[in-house]
Formats: sequence, structure tokens, C-alpha cells
Amino acid sequence: MARQSSVKRAIEATGSFATAQKNIVVQYQNRDKKTDEILLQIKEDALSKGFSEADFAKIDVYIKPEDNKIFYVVNDKLNGSIDF
Repeated sequence: MARQSSVKRAIEATGSFATAQKNIVVQYQNRDKKTDEILLQIKEDALSKGFSEADFAKIDVYIKPEDNKIFYVVNDKLNGSIDF
């Protein structure tokens, strides 16, 4: 038990992959799109289609930059797409 506790404290003090700051960018030809921007656009698109903020539980994202599209599925119910 003491060993688990000291390992946990060490991870909290030094950080871990889960708590590390992340910056993910999708690049295709001469275009860049940050994943944070993609998720915000998906959220706005879903909300504009009548989806409620409180209803988001799962979001699947499929990026197809060669088609200039990002497809998404929210809660296995709402399908949509936004431009890349």
C-alpha cells in the first residue's frame, strides 16, 4: 500500500501522459487543422442541428482531408460533417 501511494505522489509531482499538455495538428497539403478547432466546430455544428450540450457522451471523428471533409457521429445517433 505504501509503495502505491509513493508511486502516485511521484506521478503527480512529475506529471504523466494523461495530464501532459497536448497539441495535435492534422496537416494535409498546405492546410493545418488543430484537433481542438475540429472538436469546437463539431460541437457548434451539432448544436446548430438541435443537439443539446448536456447530451454529448461520445463523439467519433473521421478525418478525410483528401475530400476536404471531417465526418462525425455523436452518441451513435447524430451524423454530420464539417469542412476540413
